[in-house]
Amino acid sequence: MAMEVKWCGFDFGQCIMEPGGLRNPLVIGDIYKELGKPELINDKIKKYRRLKEKYGTFSAIKEGHRDEIVSFVLDNDPEATKLFGAKEQEYLDMGDGLVDILKYLQSQGIELQVVAEMKKTLGPVGTDIVSSYLKRRGLVKYFKEIVCPQGKINLENLSIDPKYKGKTKEEGTLYDVLVQELKERGIAPHEGVMIGDKPATDINPAHARGFKTIQYTGFIDLGKSDADAVVNSFEELKTILKKKE
Repeated sequence: MAMEVKWCGFDFGQCIMEPGGLRNPLVIGDIYKELGKPELINDKIKKYRRLKEKYGTFSAIKEGHRDEIVSFVLDNDPEATKLFGAKEQEYLDMGDGLVDILKYLQSQGIELQVVAEMKKTLGPVGTDIVSSYLKRRGLVKYFKEIVCPQGKINLENLSIDPKYKGKTKEEGTLYDVLVQELKERGIAPHEGVMIGDKPATDINPAHARGFKTIQYTGFIDLGKSDADAVVNSFEELKTILKKKE
């Protein structure tokens, strides 16, 4: 199934970024060993697991409740908070073939943006997990902006367009604003495609607003969705996506 598009949005967690290599006990252990307080490790790991019981997954914590990692797990310790951001980045993975497909899409002249459900940050925008990861992995050459509930973040100068502030993917309000902005740039919803893993945030609400949608199951398969296509590898996108003239 070929899709002709002008714009392509990528989800972050379990799409661009793969958390499989992230072992939370290792992150917590590294933090408190470096702080010289190894006796706190087990208690901190237990607190982190209690947050998981509360919100269901570590992904849910990181996307919507990162402030509780600081307050509940790290006890608002600024040194531990700074180390958490640094150590977390060391363990995050990137999917095979991601850079190759980004090069391909960029060479086709397709606009690329990260569309993330980053409801809260652990510090100033630009030092958050998404921005830090994109910069650390050299992906800012493909993605110049992040669209998220914090606003539209320009990764080159860290300016923030507030029109997206407080909007979310799951409610669909973020996609409502995105539709209007793309239309102002001459791109209709059906000329854009959203790629992500979660039906409830990446696929169904975007599809309902006229975007083409591709469910990526290379890291995790979260079940049936309204996606126009389902792919298990980024390589498959080369046979699906092409620039609309």
